[in-house]
Amino acid sequence: MTSSKAERTYTISQLAREFEVTPRALRFYEDKGLLTPRRDGMNRVYSHRDRAKLQLILRGKRVGLSLIEIKEILDLYKVDQRAQAQTTLKKYQARIVALEAQREDVDAAIEILHDSVKKLQEFLAKPAPPAAVANARAFEAEAKKRLEDAH
Repeated sequence: MTSSKAERTYTISQLAREFEVTPRALRFYEDKGLLTPRRDGMNRVYSHRDRAKLQLILRGKRVGLSLIEIKEILDLYKVDQRAQAQTTLKKYQARIVALEAQREDVDAAIEILHDSVKKLQEFLAKPAPPAAVANARAFEAEAKKRLEDAH
């Protein structure tokens, strides 16, 4: 981080380290038009504004926004900050609805799995009839042979 009276700047390595992303990710965001560092020879020089944009990009990714949606939000900053805030609010509200629905689906799946585990544990707690044990051993032996033959 260079410190000048005009503006604080960052190298690609500094931002990558600070935000725990790869330099390649930063170059990718640049290729997509999300970040626009200036160049000093072959080096990218990121401004404080670029750093703030990176924070927004990573927050948007974390909550599941697409890069197109993130770019739309970033582009609105240049035009109208209020419009940017309204668009961001709508997108965040939509993500909340989608994530809550996903959470309901995950909770239902977990409940089904807990119920199935309980039933399987109850079944396996009962002694197996001798024929079932013999069948299981034969199946195990056949599976082991197939694995050995495959290698």
